[in-house]
Amino acid sequence: MKLDELLVDTKLAWIEFPGCEGFEVEVANLSRKELVSLRKRCITTKFDRKTRMAEEILNDDKFLHEFTKATIKNWKGLKLKYLEDLILVELGDNDPEIELEYNFDNALSLVTNSSEFDNWINEVVFDLANFRGGPEGDAVGSDRKVAKKQRSKNDEGSVSGDDGSTG
Repeated sequence: MKLDELLVDTKLAWIEFPGCEGFEVEVANLSRKELVSLRKRCITTKFDRKTRMAEEILNDDKFLHEFTKATIKNWKGLKLKYLEDLILVELGDNDPEIELEYNFDNALSLVTNSSEFDNWINEVVFDLANFRGGPEGDAVGSDRKVAKKQRSKNDEGSVSGDDGSTG
């Protein structure tokens, strides 16, 4: 058996955001190879005339865009009232119980404007415990196909340990 045959590029898991009951985010764990590739796509090289050396510069906006695209795949249960705790919003006459639909633009806006959400995403996507085993996540191999997970009786879509705690 070869280790290379067991490796997957990324794995998906539904994880509940703390403090927002019912708000779950489908996140992808990225392999080191995927993360390095993502970072390389966001670096430009410029010549510094003072030092007479090439200098690598990370385009933060592009990195945030690419990172969000690679890690946040979906969400459910993000009620408008939860946004008030995450970012500065004006709900106006909107019902606070209405859910904000997932789309990439909404995900990018949330990551860009909420340091709490951004920090949480960075914690959960690099914590392998959130993606271990078959039932906890979907494996995405080198062929980019997702191996669908088998749900157990108690699986409500979130990742939890044996003691019932999240993440």
